[in-house]
Amino acid sequence: MQVEHHDLHHEFPEYLDSIHQLKTSSEQFGQLYDEYHELTREVERLEEEDLPIDDFTIENMKKKRVWLKDQMYRMLFAYQNGS
Repeated sequence: MQVEHHDLHHEFPEYLDSIHQLKTSSEQFGQLYDEYHELTREVERLEEEDLPIDDFTIENMKKKRVWLKDQMYRMLFAYQNGS
């Protein structure tokens, strides 16, 4: 199965410097970042290995990943725009 990768550096290439700065300066961003990447690794593993998992579970994992990405995007946008 072809798996699309969702690491933040590919999702937000325009924010590479801000991602690095916030990972080191914001505990909240760092926690969101870690949780996002752990969840992404798990989703990708499940998809790559085609492991049996119900659709409801994988969709909830993906929804949580989108929510985490949205939270980090808001922080990145605010940081980069001086808010």
